[in-house]
Amino acid sequence: MATPTGFLSLEQLESGVRDGEIDTVVLAVTDMQGRLVGKRIAARHFLESVVEHGAECCNYLLAVDVDMNTVDGYAISSWETGYGDMAMVPDLPTLRAIPWIEGTVMVTADLTSLEGDPIEPSPRQVLRRQRERLAERGWEALAATELEFLVFDETYREAWRKGYRELVPASDYNIDYALHASTRMEPLLRDIRRSMDGAGMYCEGVKGECNLGQQEIGFLYDEAERTCDNHSIYRSGAKEIADAHGQAITFMAKYDQREGNSCHVHMSLRGTDGTPVFADPAGGGGRSPVMDHFMAGLLSVMREFTLLFAPTINSYKRYQAGSFAPTTVAWGLDNRSCAVRVVGHGASLRFENRVPGGDVNQYLAIAGMIAAGLHGVEHELELEDALAGNGYTSDKPRVPSTLREAADLFEASTVARAAFGDAVVDHYVHAARVEIEAFDAAVTDWERVRGFERL
Repeated sequence: MATPTGFLSLEQLESGVRDGEIDTVVLAVTDMQGRLVGKRIAARHFLESVVEHGAECCNYLLAVDVDMNTVDGYAISSWETGYGDMAMVPDLPTLRAIPWIEGTVMVTADLTSLEGDPIEPSPRQVLRRQRERLAERGWEALAATELEFLVFDETYREAWRKGYRELVPASDYNIDYALHASTRMEPLLRDIRRSMDGAGMYCEGVKGECNLGQQEIGFLYDEAERTCDNHSIYRSGAKEIADAHGQAITFMAKYDQREGNSCHVHMSLRGTDGTPVFADPAGGGGRSPVMDHFMAGLLSVMREFTLLFAPTINSYKRYQAGSFAPTTVAWGLDNRSCAVRVVGHGASLRFENRVPGGDVNQYLAIAGMIAAGLHGVEHELELEDALAGNGYTSDKPRVPSTLREAADLFEASTVARAAFGDAVVDHYVHAARVEIEAFDAAVTDWERVRGFERL
């Protein structure tokens, strides 16, 4: 059997195990912070047991901070309830090759209780609930995520030892659309592109961005859940591939004072028969009433839902005037100064949410976009006029400027509670509060520089 590429059937996995070409199955879920977590399982054991019964993991995986510290205050998991198990149930159609790790395949799992009930705050489940709401109307969401990152000519372990200070970027100047300076990164970038294609993704290409060492690798749109699964694997795999090249990459929203890492999310709807829902049914290339209501819904709750698009303290450092990150809650026709940008025509007509950064949990962001859009459709909200000109200087409402503001807005949102349920809203508000408390207690380099001698 040849080395498998792309998605695998169970029969192909069995054949690969028999031939000695596959020995490990990674069973993975995406946690609150957007990271892949899970287990490496002997392939033979996966086939003999895990396929049918799943595997257990501690329910604290959805109740820890970035450092994997257990945190009080979550309903799902605590010392009072003993930090019990939940089940990782493999979603077998997601079984795929992982070309950058020898002898290894990966399957995405759904999280359930040991009794088989879905774990509500699980990011994949949050999205699935909104997809089910779309399905009730005969619709399906298509999405693409444009994830930017910075490349450094040091390993992750070297960066850690240096406290992430004075790292050497992989370029010395702005390389937006530049080919020459990006070429020295091409061995890494090509490896990432080819590896992701081998894992079943459709890589469209790569381009340099504005910051030093900044790049964006683009992938073809897909059904929303598939796009989110791919996003998680790409984000994790790209780091692993960079590590093998002796380099490091970061997706953090704002690494330095220059341009941040965005993750623009494109979305459209189609019917079960493949009909574009956003295109004007009368023809002529215009927007349908559904698209207008959908975008009106997104704009109406953009501030309330920003927590789903910008989940960390660092996220909000990215919203600076003139930075290509939006500060204005408005929409425009191919206008990059707005939070929502409309592009394409006919079957390709779609909107782009420019609020998310590279640190976004894509499942939550896309779930939020669907929930907001359905709010607009259900209430037939009227879409305001497109903003023409510079959104940064307009008098439109502003994107929240801090995580604290975003958490307060999400907590008080009746639309969010109706769409997601109290359990999900309270869970992610608490996650934000944990982040805020940790930051408020930290002493930063900025404070030392300003205060050590001069104050």
